[in-house]
Amino acid sequence: MLVLYETAMGYCLFKVTDSAKIESADLWKEFKTPRRPTNCLLKLKAIHRFTSTATAVEDISALQGGKLGKGLKQFLTDEVVEKGRGKEALVVIDPHLGRSITKKLGITINAMTEGTSGDLWRGIRSQMAALLDGLNPKDLATMSLGLSHSLARFKLKFSPDKVDTMVVQAIALLDDLDKEINIYAMRVKEWYGWHFPEMAKIIVDNVAYSKVIRAMGFRTNAATTDFSSILPEDLEAVLKAAAEISMGTEISDSDIAHINSLCDQVISISQYRSQLAEYLRNRMNAIAPNLTALVGELVGARLISHAGSLLSLAKHPASTIQILGAEKALFRALKTKHDTPKYGLIYHMARMVATKAALSIRVDALTDADGKSEEAASSIGLENRTKLESRLRALEHQIEGGTVRRFTENGKKQQRFEMKGETKTYNIKADEVDLVSTQRDHPMEAAVKAVLDEERRAKKRAEKEKEKEPKEEEEDENQMEVDSESKKDKKDKKRKRRESEANGAGAMDVDEVEQLQEETEEERKARKKAKKEAKAAAANGTESPKKKKKKSEA
Repeated sequence: MLVLYETAMGYCLFKVTDSAKIESADLWKEFKTPRRPTNCLLKLKAIHRFTSTATAVEDISALQGGKLGKGLKQFLTDEVVEKGRGKEALVVIDPHLGRSITKKLGITINAMTEGTSGDLWRGIRSQMAALLDGLNPKDLATMSLGLSHSLARFKLKFSPDKVDTMVVQAIALLDDLDKEINIYAMRVKEWYGWHFPEMAKIIVDNVAYSKVIRAMGFRTNAATTDFSSILPEDLEAVLKAAAEISMGTEISDSDIAHINSLCDQVISISQYRSQLAEYLRNRMNAIAPNLTALVGELVGARLISHAGSLLSLAKHPASTIQILGAEKALFRALKTKHDTPKYGLIYHMARMVATKAALSIRVDALTDADGKSEEAASSIGLENRTKLESRLRALEHQIEGGTVRRFTENGKKQQRFEMKGETKTYNIKADEVDLVSTQRDHPMEAAVKAVLDEERRAKKRAEKEKEKEPKEEEEDENQMEVDSESKKDKKDKKRKRRESEANGAGAMDVDEVEQLQEETEEERKARKKAKKEAKAAAANGTESPKKKKKKSEA
C-alpha cells in the first residue's frame, strides 16, 4: 500500500510496511516517537520537489479543487505506473482527487474511514522531519509560510467576484451622484432664483439651467447672450422676454461668482455621471449579457448589488429575485403578520419577469468568458424579453378575449380547443323510480280528526277559565274589605283629630258636625254600590270595574 502526501516542498510517496496497522484503531500510537514510524510503519519511496513558487501555487490550487495537476500526474506516472506499482492501493487525503487519479491513471484508491485517515495524516504531519531525513523543521515552516502567502495572493488576484465588485461599486456611486446633482441643482435654483425667479419655470433641466447661468451671468445680459448651443429658439425667446420684465432682486459680482462656481460643480458631476453610466453599461454587457438584455443595465446591476455577486444571485429562486429590494417591507410584514410584498426592484409584471430573469442569470453565471464575448451571448435574454413583450401586449389589448396566449413565431402557441367525436345523450329512463305515498291516513279522515282535536282543546280552555273566575272574585272582595277598613281607620283618626282641635279651641260648630256626618254616609253608600256592581258583573260573566282598571294599568 502506498500513501501520497503533499507538503510545501513537494509531493511525498510513502510505502506502508504493515497494511493491517493502517486500519487499526491504535494507529496514533505508531507516531508517538520520531523513530517508530520510520522503523515500523512508513518508508519514503520517492519525492517530487517544486521547481518554483509559481509551480507550487499552480499544483496546490489544482489539489484544492480536487483536480490532478501536471506535476502530480507526471510524478505518479513515473513512480507508480511505469514501475509496475499500479496494482498497489494508493491512499490520498481528498476523495475528489482520488477519483481524478483513478479516472486518468487507472490507479486503485483505498477508501479509509474518517477516524483512521485523520490519525494517519496527523501522524505524518507531526513526524515529517523524521520521515524526511536531513530536513530542518524551520526550513519546512518557512516554505509553508511563503507558499500560503503566494496562494492567498493568487486567489485574490483571480477571484471571479472581483468583476462583480466593479459593478456593485459603480451602481452605488451612480446613485450617490444622482443625489449630489439634485442637491446642488436645487441650491443653484434657490440661490439664483432671488435674482431671476421666472427662469426656474422656463428651464426645467438642471444641467441646462446651470449652463445658461454660466453663459448669461446677470439677467440684464440675457438680451445680448447667444443661447443657441444650449436652448432651442422658441425657449430662448421666452427666456429673453422674461428677463426684461423680471421682478428679481439685484445681486453683486461676488454673489454671481459663487453661483458660477456651484454651476461648474453641477455641470462637471453631470458629465462624470454620463461617463459612469456608459462604463456600467459596458461592464454589464460583458458580465451578464442576458440579464442586461432582459431588464436593462441599471436594474440588473442593482440586483447583483443586493445579492453581492452574480453567482450568489444565480443561487436565488425566482420568488426571491421578485422581492429583492423590498427587504424592509418583507420583514415588517412577517413581524406584524400582514401580507408580504409582491415586488421589489422588478415592478411591472414582477412574477413573469423574475422567472425569466432567474433563467438568464444562471446562464450568465455558468457561461465562461469566451462564451459571453460571442455575438449570440444575449440570445436567451432577447428571446425572453420578446416573449414578455408579446404577453404584455396580449394583456393590455385583451387579444381574443384574453384567453389565448400570444408568443413569437419561435415560441409555442396554444391551440384552440375543439370538440371531436360523437356526443353521448343522457338516458332519461334511468331516473324513473316508483313513487311511494308519504301520507298514512286518508285526507278526509285526517281533516275530521284535526277538527275534533281542536274542539276538545277549546272545551278544556273554557273549563280552566271558569275555575279561575270565583277565585278572582273572592280576591276582589277581600281587597275591597281591606280597603274599606283602612278608610274607616283613616276617617276615625281624622274625626278624633278634629274633635281634639274643637275641644282645645272651643265647641265645634253644628254645621261642621252635620257636614262630617253627611260625608261618612256618602262614603257608605258608595261602598255598597260598588259591591252590588261587582256581584252583578260576576253574575253576567263580565269583569268588575275595579278589575278592568287593574288590567288597564298593567
